[in-house]
Amino acid sequence: MRIAIDAGPLTSGHKVRGVGFYTKSLIKALGKNVEAIDARTANLTKYDLIHIPYFNPFLFSFPENISNYKFAVTIHDLIPLIYPKHYSPGIRGKLNFLKQKMILKKAKAIITDSETSKKDIVRFLGIKQDKIHVVRLAAGKNFKKISSTSILYSIEVKYKLPKEFVLYVGDINYNKNIPNLIKACKIAKITLVIVGKQALDIEELGQDLKILKGPRDWMRYILGRPHPELAHYNQLVKEFKSNKNIIRLGFVSDDDLVAIYNLATVYCQPSFYEGFGLPVLEAIACGVPVVAAKTQALVELAEGAAVFVNPNDPEDIARGFKKRIENPKLPREYSWEKTAKETLEVYRKCLKK
Repeated sequence: MRIAIDAGPLTSGHKVRGVGFYTKSLIKALGKNVEAIDARTANLTKYDLIHIPYFNPFLFSFPENISNYKFAVTIHDLIPLIYPKHYSPGIRGKLNFLKQKMILKKAKAIITDSETSKKDIVRFLGIKQDKIHVVRLAAGKNFKKISSTSILYSIEVKYKLPKEFVLYVGDINYNKNIPNLIKACKIAKITLVIVGKQALDIEELGQDLKILKGPRDWMRYILGRPHPELAHYNQLVKEFKSNKNIIRLGFVSDDDLVAIYNLATVYCQPSFYEGFGLPVLEAIACGVPVVAAKTQALVELAEGAAVFVNPNDPEDIARGFKKRIENPKLPREYSWEKTAKETLEVYRKCLKK
């Protein structure tokens, strides 16, 4: 079988985010079983199956005429549909969503990261359960405990990190619940360190109005009633500027990130909602105590290896920092070899249909 996987996320803004990590890791793990292509420019007639490894309900995610070929799609989560007030689609986004729902009906398979996301796909997209395959992700092999004190000290100095801090890795969208994490760190009187490009670029998100997607958003802005998404970013801008106990590192290399995990006092994933939660796996692999919101996907991911807290209660999050599980171990195996094996099995099922 000749299978192509769209490597587009590796050359777009996704390359430093979870979708880019997933695409890169999957291509590497699958090895000679797939060809990495740009699905928007490649000759798709050469392939028995095309795998599109990303999906955004409001941004068109498919190459032209994809319905003419056998294809599979990875949908990591549908958070924009769960919180529509905070992820405004605009008119174009709504049209994209309707068009993509029709295209997804023709997919041979949908791959997703968790049972939680599978339920969302059935609920919001009307896809039959037997067409959806849960294939869990894994932390990279480089995420592990570091025993070298000199390596850790060099990273501590490089990023001017305090001796104790709470670490968060990822975007700062509404569902990530960063305001309550900030409040929890204030209560616990501990520094918050945030790794991720979006947190460092947030001034642009809050000031240049790119987030305004249509006439209704502009009217809200003119009347002094900004869209909740814009208000969320503006709130965080003010907090970042006024709070000296928040350190924003922006994007860092994988090697540096592994060391930062190792230096952290605790890792916290306070999200209201997640489709998976890869940084939780990375933190556990590095031996960092993890505090996570008691939400479906995160409990599914790390039950027994993390302290779970109420994401709506900053005091409960702060208490979680003290209850942490030292030297956490995952209750089940996560590896990219297993991810690749299960993905290949999905491909085989697609080609038998």
